[in-house]
Amino acid sequence: MEVLELIIAKKKPIEDIIKSLEGETNVFIIGCGECATVTQTGGEKEVAEMKAQLEEAGKKVVAVDVVAANCQELDVKRILRKHKEATEEAEAFLVLSCGAGTQSVRAATDKHVLPGNDALFLGNVQKSMDFVEKCSLCGDCVLDEYGAICPVTRCAKGLLNGPCGGTSHGKCEVDPEMDCGWVLIHEQLKKEGREDKRTRIHGPKDWNVIAHPGKRVEVREKAWSKKPGDE
Repeated sequence: MEVLELIIAKKKPIEDIIKSLEGETNVFIIGCGECATVTQTGGEKEVAEMKAQLEEAGKKVVAVDVVAANCQELDVKRILRKHKEATEEAEAFLVLSCGAGTQSVRAATDKHVLPGNDALFLGNVQKSMDFVEKCSLCGDCVLDEYGAICPVTRCAKGLLNGPCGGTSHGKCEVDPEMDCGWVLIHEQLKKEGREDKRTRIHGPKDWNVIAHPGKRVEVREKAWSKKPGDE
């Protein structure tokens, strides 16, 4: 499986999970075969470890499964149908994926659904277990204006018109180990010979384009074949 860009998450403390399951014994654990597997927060290994931890805490794990992709709601419903008896026996569903995956399970059952992870950001994979956020999913991509380096994400302050006064020796004042996004932008535009873009003044970003909750539905036109006599 090759995943080039994925949701980065971290595991919730087991103490918090046990507290959320207070008063409930029978638990169904659901992992994710994509992002959570790659980030080692919800693959088969992590699901097995969670099962052992819950059983040690006195819980009964009625079933475990790893959905190919938890964000696919129909796949989640199929998994629950496959485990019909366990689904009926379960008092709670613990989901080891991002928030989208947890809400896919929410759409498949009326019982208690809780997350086992905290989703952090959309990440680029640099190497195994080395992730970095480069896109904020802002809904109005401006990369062409900034040398394909996003100021909304790569600048800690999301500045659109140049660096702040805190940058020092090419590093960010928020994190001295992190490159200043605007230094990267300036250097890239210089390499491309498009330095004129550095002097343009950009107005406030239109955040209305990503009003929540987001939704996008493709409407496909049906191909109608004409019959003899049709106009």
